[in-house]
Amino acid sequence: MRTLLLALSLLLSTPLWAVQPDEVLEDPVLEERARDLSQGLRCLVCRNENIDESNADLARDLRLAVRERLVAGDTDAEAISYLVDRYGEYVLLRPQADGANLILWFAGPAMLVLGIGVAVVALGRRPGAAPREAELSAEERARLEAILKE
Repeated sequence: MRTLLLALSLLLSTPLWAVQPDEVLEDPVLEERARDLSQGLRCLVCRNENIDESNADLARDLRLAVRERLVAGDTDAEAISYLVDRYGEYVLLRPQADGANLILWFAGPAMLVLGIGVAVVALGRRPGAAPREAELSAEERARLEAILKE
């Protein structure tokens, strides 16, 4: 009985996909391609959830659009390009690292390096550093010895 309950709980804990049965393509190869593409496309309603996992109406429309493009004979790149042209690059879960996006990809690491450089320079110039003690003159040394003897 415990084994059955364990198996049932494991079965129910698997991720649920939002793809409806009427969306599934009859050709298993095309369906597999559609699922692969859907994993990289963002649901515009749910933000960081892919369209394969989202129950939003817009995600369903995107899933259907992907499948329509694949049935029409588009390559994977053409199907993605169609959606990017229609909804913008925000539809991609992993934005492309080219063109103006290169600024965004390199801005974070560049700011980190700049911040470390500023910190090193600022710490090197700080006024709180202990100054080097000057040697005592003969007169000062004699006075110090007199104070210490008292």
